[in-house]
Amino acid sequence: MANPKAKNTQEYISFFPKWKSHFNTIYNVLQNTELEESIKWGAPCYTLKGKNLIGMVGFKNHCAVWFHKGALLKDNKNALINAQPGKTQLLRQLRYCESDMVGIELLEEYIIEAIAIEKNNT
Repeated sequence: MANPKAKNTQEYISFFPKWKSHFNTIYNVLQNTELEESIKWGAPCYTLKGKNLIGMVGFKNHCAVWFHKGALLKDNKNALINAQPGKTQLLRQLRYCESDMVGIELLEEYIIEAIAIEKNNT
């Protein structure tokens, strides 16, 4: 059964108790940015001047931070995944399994770069 659509990020997090720790860490990092928080497609989405930059999403076996223009990030650590090669052009994700810890420094690095790329393209 699909989860009902969340009205806000905290409600979305409550739908995924397995990923609560991961999502709370990601949420806290995103709260320290200039990005605007909203719900799009039933999940948290963070925007800059109306442009989608970052999303949080939970699945059965992993959770992820989506970078809508992730292919433009340098990704020097080779941490970003294209979930659908050949189909997805720009979207990349940082994927976390249950035993993974969210690397705050790496996450912040990618968020800062994503914001800079968007600012340079507007």
